[in-house]
Amino acid sequence: MSAFEQFLTPEITGIAVAVLVMLAVGGIIFSLFQPALSGTKQRDKRMQAVAARPQSDGQRKELRDNDRRKRSIQDQLKDFEERQKAKHDKQHKVSLKVRMEQAGLAWEMKHFVIFSAISCVIFLIVGYVASGNVLVAGGLGFAGALGFPRWYVSSKRKRRFNAFLEELPNGVDIIVRGVKAGLPLSDCIKVVAKEAREPVATEFRKITETQVMGISLADAVARLPDRVPVAEANFFAIVVAIQQKAGGGLAEALSNLSKVLRGRKAMKGKIKALSAEAKSSAGIIACMPPAVGGIMFLIAPDYIMMLFTTTTGNLIIGGCLFWMFCGVMVMRAMINFDF
Repeated sequence: MSAFEQFLTPEITGIAVAVLVMLAVGGIIFSLFQPALSGTKQRDKRMQAVAARPQSDGQRKELRDNDRRKRSIQDQLKDFEERQKAKHDKQHKVSLKVRMEQAGLAWEMKHFVIFSAISCVIFLIVGYVASGNVLVAGGLGFAGALGFPRWYVSSKRKRRFNAFLEELPNGVDIIVRGVKAGLPLSDCIKVVAKEAREPVATEFRKITETQVMGISLADAVARLPDRVPVAEANFFAIVVAIQQKAGGGLAEALSNLSKVLRGRKAMKGKIKALSAEAKSSAGIIACMPPAVGGIMFLIAPDYIMMLFTTTTGNLIIGGCLFWMFCGVMVMRAMINFDF
């Protein structure tokens, strides 16, 4: 008897026959019921497709209007994106006069020149009285003539933008309540121009004054980001322009915009709180060398004056100031969040 015949026992033969019978029965059942199952699935798909089709002219017209509105909104967003790219390219070339207008200063160029001259004279006198050195006084006078006036304008500009961002959500809420009450958008903007705090009141007053000159509301609002180049003002201009050209619920859109503005404001406050420790550490590290130098001057003035009276000491001071400036800039880049 061979090995295969020994392996092929009656028990193994019975199991093999049972498995073959089960496979055969399963194949017969599948061949009988599979067409019915597939037909049911196809029938369900056809029913869903038919149900999804518009059954009346009104539904088809509504779908066409929705598609037209979506295309109009997409075109508007594309147009605004192109404008924003052009504005972003021009932001680095903003003239000094425009910066003074954005800072809320009613100055002409002659006023800025006079302010620079006065600042130069004051810095010269203070530098000469404090140091008695003509070179030091000349350096301070140069900084007072060219550096301090521009820093002052930039500081005023930044503070005005922050005040605008603080008040803009309240102004948008006023517009939302007015629109829900049935007032036109132009009247709501006039209410904001009278009731809101500065500088939002001034900027919205300029929108109403521009409308009086015959410019449409959408174009008047579109000029707001030029005067206040912040993202929130651009959001407001986009929402108004889309609603004016594509239609839709203005109150709901502005209400969502108000939530977005308040969310950005909260996020900015959270970022400021989280970075406060790093800013304090950077300030302490930057102030330590001048503080130590001042203490040494009080304790041992002859020892520290060698840095100011010798050429080697002057070179050491120059190198230290340069590396301190590099360190301060690196720390500023580490803790400055672009939001």
